[in-house]
Amino acid sequence: MIQTYIYTGIGFITGFIIAWIIRTVSLAKMKKLHKSTQGYLESEKLMKETLQKENNLVHQNKMSIELEFDKKLKQAEALNKILDENILLLQKSNEETEALLLKGEPELHAMKLKLLEAQNTIARFKAQTGVKE
Repeated sequence: MIQTYIYTGIGFITGFIIAWIIRTVSLAKMKKLHKSTQGYLESEKLMKETLQKENNLVHQNKMSIELEFDKKLKQAEALNKILDENILLLQKSNEETEALLLKGEPELHAMKLKLLEAQNTIARFKAQTGVKE
């Protein structure tokens, strides 16, 4: 009978030790998994912050490019307005030249045509070299 108690006690202690080892191994695995998950979350936070910074930088670049294009567009519109005014002046000058021709002043008409040709040559040269007035 005592042997039964001893065997039962040894079995109980052995079972307790095995359960303790299983629990300890389980806790170690859980701690390792928890630490791994925390590391993963930290790396995700860092990636998110990096992407937000990059996104802000791209947005700032986009805004500066848009401002530059708006400025260039306004310059182009101003240049178009000047060109339209010059075209109107040229048309008026041509009409005056035609009127002089009709009046019978061919010398003045010839001089006016040479002047127009010289002005056109100057305008072409300025356009080729990119010189602004």
